[in-house]
Amino acid sequence: MRNLLILLTLTFSTFVQAQSDDNSIVIMELFTSQGCSSCPPADELLDVIKEEHKNNNVFVLSYHVDYWNRLGWKDPFSTVEFSDYQRDYAKQFNSRSIYTPQLVVNGSEHFTGSNSTKASVAIRNYSKSKTTNTIKLTNIERDNDVIKIEYGVEGNEFDQITFALVVSERITKIGRGENRNKTLKNTNIVASRLVTSDLSKSITLLVPDWIGDRDELAIIAYTQNNKLITTGATKINI
Repeated sequence: MRNLLILLTLTFSTFVQAQSDDNSIVIMELFTSQGCSSCPPADELLDVIKEEHKNNNVFVLSYHVDYWNRLGWKDPFSTVEFSDYQRDYAKQFNSRSIYTPQLVVNGSEHFTGSNSTKASVAIRNYSKSKTTNTIKLTNIERDNDVIKIEYGVEGNEFDQITFALVVSERITKIGRGENRNKTLKNTNIVASRLVTSDLSKSITLLVPDWIGDRDELAIIAYTQNNKLITTGATKINI
């Protein structure tokens, strides 16, 4: 374990240098699955990025897709909705297929989610870009299995705004499939997602029953244009 930690430190140390200013954001969406043998390194990378940039405007999300479930292990965080969202990106990128682990950065480019070099370059590049939308979240209330939010979007036109309820982390012992007998850590797992095109509104996010009292929750909200390119984002802990 000690050797693994040293290796991770050496591999991902490049992320320490990248910084985001107050007018820039980086949204990193990882499409992953607990049933995919090549996904754990990408999950680890996403966790390192989150920790290295917890004080910057770099927001990470794990979208667990469902098309690996047929191979013996049903990912408890997966939904067909997230697979369909990945297919929307495939159309925008003119891709004929979808894959895991796929890391999409600001809706503008994608690459294998375990590629630390490309991730580092992407963070550095998109940290220089300016947002065109500002999102304000107000009157946030949780009532058992629902979270109510009022929001407003300022700035140039956007096509949609996504609200993602994320769970900070989960550790799972995998019993079957390609990752059987492995213990996996997933980071900023998207537990619930709502998409709307309204400029301002009061919305409700559902809290799935697999979320417990000890889970650390946050809401990541981000706007996108009609090509799914990110134009603004914000995050608030619940």
